[in-house]
Amino acid sequence: MRKLVIAAAAAFLAGGCSHQEKPSDPLAPSGRTERTENLLQSLKAQGDSGVYMFGHHDDTVYGIGWEADYQNDSTVGTKSDVGSVCHDLPAVLSFDLGRIELGGDKNLDGVPFDRLRKEIIHHFDRGGMVTLSWHADNPLSGGTAWVADSLKDVETRTVAAVLEGGEQHDKFVGWLDTVAEFLNSLVTPYGARVPVVLRPWHEHTGSWFWWGQEHCTAEQYKALWKLTADRLKERGVVNALYAYSPGTESDGDAAKYMERYPGDDIIDILGLDTYCSAPDADTAKVAAYARNLDKHLTMIETVAKEHGKALALTETGYEGIKTRDWWTQTLAPVLAKHPVSYVVVWRNARERPSHHYAPYPGHDSASDFVRFYNLPSTLFLKDVNGLYLK
Repeated sequence: MRKLVIAAAAAFLAGGCSHQEKPSDPLAPSGRTERTENLLQSLKAQGDSGVYMFGHHDDTVYGIGWEADYQNDSTVGTKSDVGSVCHDLPAVLSFDLGRIELGGDKNLDGVPFDRLRKEIIHHFDRGGMVTLSWHADNPLSGGTAWVADSLKDVETRTVAAVLEGGEQHDKFVGWLDTVAEFLNSLVTPYGARVPVVLRPWHEHTGSWFWWGQEHCTAEQYKALWKLTADRLKERGVVNALYAYSPGTESDGDAAKYMERYPGDDIIDILGLDTYCSAPDADTAKVAAYARNLDKHLTMIETVAKEHGKALALTETGYEGIKTRDWWTQTLAPVLAKHPVSYVVVWRNARERPSHHYAPYPGHDSASDFVRFYNLPSTLFLKDVNGLYLK
């Protein structure tokens, strides 16, 4: 291994089992699989150990100037912008389930769901973790997850429409069933159901999604979460942890952050989605991002301890990464102050080369990312292989 994870945590996380020793998939008293519960305990222990896993959205399916050959299974998990820079893959892979509810074969970014399934199973089998977002289309308007100005009168009725008694309830329950079917299909050849972190209804403190702050009441939002968790459980999903991930609209106020919290019986991970918005390498704005991130993580750290939850930076990044030392001089110093279990940066869009959040070969920040990779606190796939999920 490239780094030595704290011995006590490593021993606990490993659990003393290999694939051959533990081919079955027993359930824990919670009703979830033991592997899923072990993942949750691992995330909590890891946050207290001073290390965190690095993650990247859609890392192994496309990047700057390339896209995976989806017809060739031998290419699963073999190409990555991150891997091309530091010769290791992220410990955490993030993917999106958007459009699965429509019954199509590809998600909203054009990646076949069959390929996502194979990537998830393959990454788990190498010891990595997977987190899934779900940008579900609007079941009332027929539009995307994002709010359209021309449909704002519809957006404000959408959450109410999918709840019990609403005009789109039956359709939406069917949508949840398609998600459940996919999660239930994440099974390795040796019978293990792959644990995943599911992160629907995120950034709800803003209003750019149909489930956002201005489009439903707090009680309706909580009911949306309960409907989601209850239906997935009814459909036999036993391999999902749930992450709550508001944006920074709370301004560091715990009461505002928790205003729409679905409850300790549903949520496992307290997260945060926030981005560095600094065009043209504006150093003042980069510094402001770091201060804001520190303020919010300080607040969420306190709340997470009070509620016994893991803490994660569920989405972040700097589009274009316009400062060469952003990784070691902006992001890492803030994360070093907080018990964050993992951090995920957003995707490197092959259709929009300027829309990237991880380095690729030749990028100005690539050398600094290698320094970030070599920090004792950052964990990549080679660091966690065999320790965390088996």
